[in-house]
This record gives sequence, C-alpha cells and structure tokens, in this order.
Amino acid sequence: MNVVYLSPQFPPQYYLFCQALKTEGAHVLGIADTPWDQLAPEVRQALTEYYRVDDMNDYDALVRACGYFTHKYGKLDRFESLNEYWLDTEARIRDDFNIFGIRGDQIGTIRRKSLMKERFRAAGVTVAAGRVVEDIQDARALIAQTGYPVVAKPDAGVGALDTFRLDNDADLTAFFRNKPPVQYIMEAFVHGTIYSFDGLADRQGNLLFYTAHTYSQGIMETVNEARHVSYHSLREIPPELERLGRRCVQSFAVRERFFHFEFFRTGPDRYTALEVNMRPPGGYTTDMFNFACDIDIYRTWARLLVHGKTDLEYSRKYHCCYASRKNSISYRHHHDEIVSRYGPQIVQVASVPGVFSSALGDVGYIFRSPRTEDIEEITAFIHAT
Repeated sequence: MNVVYLSPQFPPQYYLFCQALKTEGAHVLGIADTPWDQLAPEVRQALTEYYRVDDMNDYDALVRACGYFTHKYGKLDRFESLNEYWLDTEARIRDDFNIFGIRGDQIGTIRRKSLMKERFRAAGVTVAAGRVVEDIQDARALIAQTGYPVVAKPDAGVGALDTFRLDNDADLTAFFRNKPPVQYIMEAFVHGTIYSFDGLADRQGNLLFYTAHTYSQGIMETVNEARHVSYHSLREIPPELERLGRRCVQSFAVRERFFHFEFFRTGPDRYTALEVNMRPPGGYTTDMFNFACDIDIYRTWARLLVHGKTDLEYSRKYHCCYASRKNSISYRHHHDEIVSRYGPQIVQVASVPGVFSSALGDVGYIFRSPRTEDIEEITAFIHAT
C-alpha cells in the first residue's frame, strides 16, 4: 500500500501515525518543506521516502511530488495529513489522482460552518441561530432576531483563529472596521459547557473507537483572553450525547476517518451542535485516547488503512485530562511540587510548540485517574495562581 503523508513532521507527535503505517507494511511517502537533515530522527525513520518542496502551498509542486511517487511506487492508495489546514489540499489531490477519501465535492460540508449547520439539522441536532452575513446591515438584521452577544467567525476558518465575541453595537462596528477579507458567519452566543464526541470510524462508517471530553471553556475564550485551559475524557458518555454523536457520524458520512464533534451542553440532556472537525481532535488528544484506555490508536488507524479492517477491544479505564499553564501567569505551585505530589497520575508533560501555545498553553500536563474527583483536584492544583 502506498500512503502519501503531507507534513509528517508537524504536529511533532504525528510521526507516530507514519511509524505505525510503516510497521503495518505500507510505503510511507512524506512531503513537506523541511530539509531532510532537519527532520527529527524519528520522522526520518518512519518514512519510506521523502520529497521536499519549497512551498507546501504550491499545488503544482505537490502534484509533481505525487507524480514522482506514482512513477516509482505505482498507484497512490491514500493521501493524508490528519491536519485541518490541509483538508482542502487533500481533497484536491484525491480528485486528481483518484484516491479514496473525502473529495472536492464533499469538502464544503466539513469546512464551511454554514454547510455544517445543514448537516446537523439533517441529523436532528439543534444548532445556534445564525448565518453568513455580508455586511454590517445584514449583521444588524440578524442581531435584531438573536440579540447580543453574538459570535463572528470565518465560515471556513480553522479553530478559533480570527473569531470574536461581539457584545454590543460598538463591538459590531469595530469588527466590520477591521474585518479580515473572508466570508464570516455570525451566530447567537450559546451559554453552556463544551462537550465533544470523538473517535474513529471504519470504512463502512461503524464506530471503531469513540469517547467524549468536556472542556473548561471554549478555544475562543482561551485564545482571546490568554487563559489556561483544561479538558478531560469521560469514562461514561451521557446517553443523549452519544445518541446525537452517532447520528452526526451518519449524517456526515464519516468513513475511515477520525472525527471530532463539538457541542454546547445547555441543560440536562440538551445539546447544541457547535461544529465538526473531520480529523483527530487537536493538541495531544490522540495520546489521551491511549492513556485513557491503554490502547494504541496510531496502530489502530494504520491497521484500518492498510488492511481495511481491524479489531479493537477497549474500555475507558481512566478519565484522562490535559491542563495547560501559560508563562504569562504566576502560579502558586512550582513544577517540582506538581510532579512530587501527583507523579503517579501524571503520564506526560508536554512542552507546547509556539504555534499552538495560544490555545494549548506553554506547558501541558496530562494525567489520569479512574475518579473524577482526582482529576478536579489535580487540575485545581496545577491552575492555582
């Protein structure tokens, strides 16, 4: 099997997907703009061959790279990055090389938030009131129906980049004065706790692995207010969240892919869909899958791609939590105190790359326990200021 992996060096831990593919017998063919000798040794060892391009946004260069791999190895079976930023590029390459996966005529549904709403509604899931707005007059007409606050975000944006909460007319005017030159969707602000339904579907759309997480706050607040964040997995998934999550997997026709559905929990058994990401949850969540269940999700994914199916037996043994710290915040407890007190529960301490630090902090502690009370205690100790 020939798998082209775009950007195997980033995020840093994603070389584990390439390593697992190679272990399962695939030719792992990397494309990126980093010089070969500057790739981490573990990345180089995970690749069968590497093709460097000067600019990864140069589509013609990517086509030439894929043409070279086709000439040398034969038909390309998969083209992946597992990265939100490259989803459009992946779909375009799959069209041009007739590769299995999400194609160009499907990409809008998982990239444009306005189209996501239609799929959520088709699944019978509540969505926040809102739509694409063309100008300030259009926005005012919407706000006359929803009231303030509203959230403005790029219709095809990534994460919380260029996303804003608008609380009054002054905020609205300032937003349109400085608005980036892309199409924006505006929605009623939803008060609630963020929950996610995450996992991996097989080639027929069956759930091979699934779990759920709850978050201390949204990424928009984390980024715009320079706050630390925490989120943890659930050992028991609320039945209504699982029901809605399963319906979304069907509505979005998830096939041989990771998924990350986000919801606001607004009351007992009440959820409002936020958005979908058709890739692994961000940050170190794939590692948290493994720590929570004592599995290897990287190897599971690779077996699915290479062999078409795989068996995975698992149980959610632990709640696994990620708690970040920001260098700009003065914390009460030193790192050594945290490790000394909670060392048995801490499974990883991550130094976060700068590009992710606004959302994930500068340092992230990953820890686990079968008890929710332990998770809350450790998080409070890490975040005490």
